[in-house]
Amino acid sequence: MAVRQFNVEGMTCGHCEASVKEEVLEIDGVTEVSVDHTTGVLEVAGEGFSAEEVSKAVHEAGYSLA
Repeated sequence: MAVRQFNVEGMTCGHCEASVKEEVLEIDGVTEVSVDHTTGVLEVAGEGFSAEEVSKAVHEAGYSLA
């Protein structure tokens, strides 16, 4: 299982974290997601997902990758 780290811009609270996590977990192959709004760090674990898919999911949640 691969773990990839991304930086998310614009998150300010726990609700932001939950929104990003919910969208990213919908990507096929993603098994685990960790989000920290204070650092902007998003960690995604799983197999067979792309950075583009993560970017689109983060955008759907209303944020963008740095």
